[in-house]
Amino acid sequence: MDDPVVSTAWLAERLGSVRVVDGSWHMPAEARNGAAEYLQRHIPGAVFFDIDHVADHDTDLPHMLPRPEAFAQAAGALGLSRETDIVVYDVHGIRSAARVWWTLRVMGYDKVHVLDGGLRKWLAEGRPVEAGDVVPQPVTVAPRFEAELVRNAQDVQAILQSGAARMLDARSAARFRGEAPEPRAGLRSGHMPGAANLPWEQVIAEDGTLRPSEELKSVFDRVGVDLAKPIVTTCGSGVTASVLALALARLGICAAVYDGSWSEWGGLADAPIVTGP
Repeated sequence: MDDPVVSTAWLAERLGSVRVVDGSWHMPAEARNGAAEYLQRHIPGAVFFDIDHVADHDTDLPHMLPRPEAFAQAAGALGLSRETDIVVYDVHGIRSAARVWWTLRVMGYDKVHVLDGGLRKWLAEGRPVEAGDVVPQPVTVAPRFEAELVRNAQDVQAILQSGAARMLDARSAARFRGEAPEPRAGLRSGHMPGAANLPWEQVIAEDGTLRPSEELKSVFDRVGVDLAKPIVTTCGSGVTASVLALALARLGICAAVYDGSWSEWGGLADAPIVTGP
């Protein structure tokens, strides 16, 4: 697996020959609108990928993966061909771009990367932006689905019973321990038995870029994660779990993401939950 991120310099040299995707998304409490911000300012040629829109609308869980057929239609409308290099970014540095990267990989896209440092770094370097909408040339996309990159609640139940993989939770330590309430109403607090906790911010450097490989190895080692064994990442709603999956991909590790994450698990009456460290 090659490095899942590309530099701002790499992208600047290739603007016009790669497909750029703005995957910015904000937590509801942030009171920001990614689509509106995109129209005000984005990297030239970028299309906007709305993870709440390109999602399964037959569930009340947030931005769950859509059916492959629905995704193929949405991706085709955005001009996202599997034959074209795709670079995804967000306004934070690396956050929701990782979710879009993972989604595309699940749907059979191999030539997709995340912009290291995102729009934040791009702007800090004085690189060009534009306003308004970008209307791409539509393409035909065949449905595909890479099931090994996704886990559901039944899969996680089996993992907890068998120990076949390590669950790695990207939420804050306070939420993991059950000391802080969940931001979504009606969910129990705590974590899955045996899960490790690695708040997603710990794999990101101060400038919003992904930490180098050697630093990442130390970060995972500190929380007791054996990189030689299968790993499934989880979080609140599958966004920051994808950040951990991105960090693992930098180390050449293909981790699966529990799509429903705590939005689903915390609402299941029969799901085992523990509190404390």
